[in-house]
Amino acid sequence: MRKALPVLLLSTALLAGCAVGPDYRAPALDLPEEWPEHVLLSDEARADWQQWWRQFEDPHLDALVARAVDDNLELHLQLARIQEARARLGLARAEQLPSVSAQAEAARERTPAAASPLGESTDNLFSLAGVLDYEIDLWGRLGREQEASEALLDESLFAHDAVRLNVIADVVATYFDLRSAERQLRITEATAESREETFRLEQLRFDVGESDELALRQAQSELESTLAQLPAQRERVRVLEGSLALLVGMSPAELMAELDYGDTDLESIALPDGVPAVLPSELLARRPDIRSAEAGLIAANAGIGVAEASRLPRFNLGGLLGSAAGDAGDLFTSAAGTWGLSATVMGPLFDFGRSASRIDTAEALAEQAEVQYRATVAQAFNEVRNALVTYEASGERVEAIRRQLTAFERTLELAEVRYREGFVGFIDLLDAQRAMLDAELALSEAKRDRLTATATLFKALGGGWQVDA
Repeated sequence: MRKALPVLLLSTALLAGCAVGPDYRAPALDLPEEWPEHVLLSDEARADWQQWWRQFEDPHLDALVARAVDDNLELHLQLARIQEARARLGLARAEQLPSVSAQAEAARERTPAAASPLGESTDNLFSLAGVLDYEIDLWGRLGREQEASEALLDESLFAHDAVRLNVIADVVATYFDLRSAERQLRITEATAESREETFRLEQLRFDVGESDELALRQAQSELESTLAQLPAQRERVRVLEGSLALLVGMSPAELMAELDYGDTDLESIALPDGVPAVLPSELLARRPDIRSAEAGLIAANAGIGVAEASRLPRFNLGGLLGSAAGDAGDLFTSAAGTWGLSATVMGPLFDFGRSASRIDTAEALAEQAEVQYRATVAQAFNEVRNALVTYEASGERVEAIRRQLTAFERTLELAEVRYREGFVGFIDLLDAQRAMLDAELALSEAKRDRLTATATLFKALGGGWQVDA
């Protein structure tokens, strides 16, 4: 018996290294070798682009992003989920180690005379023992559970990174929207002042008989039309201020107070010349949502091994070391010592399909996770494709509207000169002013779209670059 016990322990230790279930293999993906040729990315940047929003060189934006990273409620929720995943991983690791517990017992028992040849008796029993219990992981069930828990922790960490990237991108885009709305409001207010002056002059000309009522009413109509745009533009500024406040995690009291995001003008926000070149294959490692989806696939794959191992026998070793006596004062004497060793094998014989159903469920979950992973990769590449196209088109639109605005500025200059000289009517001057206003508003929107397209491209390509990336 003494020789058999070491052999048994050695055999179980060797078997403990055998894990059932499939080992994880990354799905084969058909990835492009390069991005579309018509889109050119800057190949010069290999400085630290991890904090990509700093490339816009706006301290107010930097401060908002820093606050959002610290105070956004969605990020706090993700951090709580990471803590949960870490706790589950700790439990999975602890399950592979022996458990040691203490046991104390005190009992008093009466034995009737009919049940004992020695006659009626009343006895006391006191015991104190340490109990050891250890499951030999024969089929790798506990190892697979740890593998799944590690993958779920990775999934939570990458999900946090993905939410963080989305929050930062939303802050940046909303900030650009706000700055554009503020600029459009200033343009409209300046135009309203100009048209109010035009209406005043036309009123004077009408009063002295140098102009007819039609020109006067046209000047008034243009003024009222411009003033009618102001309420909606002010509303848009206030709504965007509230949206930005919510993103950066302001409290209800702060939300209801006067919001101040600095005085940065849209024109003063720097536009990066380009973004670092990234190979399509690098996207799998850069995008946190892809990494999170793959971690979920790894966890689901490990779940198959857990389900397969659950249908096989479990082998437990037990030990007890302590003392027992009829009197509490004798517990710590040498005569009271007691010990015990045990080995238990337990496994299902007839579970009427329960184990098979668990395996089928785990395999179905793994299949779902793989489909989700492939869908996430496809969605990521589509986002990059769209971001590249938008990035290129937004730059072309800004240049086109700049040329248009230059032409309208010259047209307005000539219209004002010719109107004062009497060669054109007041309607021609109003048309030139209207076209000039529309072009200025369109340029503000185009600049906002260019900045937003740059931020969207940063996000789509993974959210940052480092020197050693």
